[in-house]
Amino acid sequence: MAEPDYFVHESSYVDEGAHVGKGTRIWHFSHVLPGAVIGENVSIGQNVNVGSKAKIGSGCKIQNNISIYDEVELEDDVFCGPSMVFTNVYNPRAFISRKHEYRKTLVRRGATLGANSTIVCGTTIGRYAFIGAGAVVNKDVPDFALIVGVPGRQKGWMCKCGVKLDFDGNTATCEACGARYGLDKGVCREAE
Repeated sequence: MAEPDYFVHESSYVDEGAHVGKGTRIWHFSHVLPGAVIGENVSIGQNVNVGSKAKIGSGCKIQNNISIYDEVELEDDVFCGPSMVFTNVYNPRAFISRKHEYRKTLVRRGATLGANSTIVCGTTIGRYAFIGAGAVVNKDVPDFALIVGVPGRQKGWMCKCGVKLDFDGNTATCEACGARYGLDKGVCREAE
């Protein structure tokens, strides 16, 4: 049997039937269940659990103490900060099985989910959105939006490079990387 082309720390488990991409690193005390799909060059920190129906795109960084539950999908280049939380049932009870009620959560390409944030199931986090530390997201988040607080509220827009944008009317230029953006009816887009 060929050696895997990814790294798994000796204290972690990758169950047979899990799909792990080339160059991925799985650190201490983590568990990847059968059926999970993990892309290439992903970093999975300490004490991470990846469910059997979870999907993690390439280039993602999953920090310590996170569970990626069934029906959670991360597109490429998503950052999950330490101890952030996903859910998969909206109204759980210990004495009622609701596995048939799992709600899909989608985190689009390049989004950041800050440390200790909570993403309530059934939501979509837009491309390159930025969820601040400790925020609770209970509704869909637009592309490039900056969300903070409990419940999460939009407090601005973020550049693809992770710097807050300052709009002058309907246009903004990132101070860090020079990327240009436009606002049209509350939708932020990269300028062409």
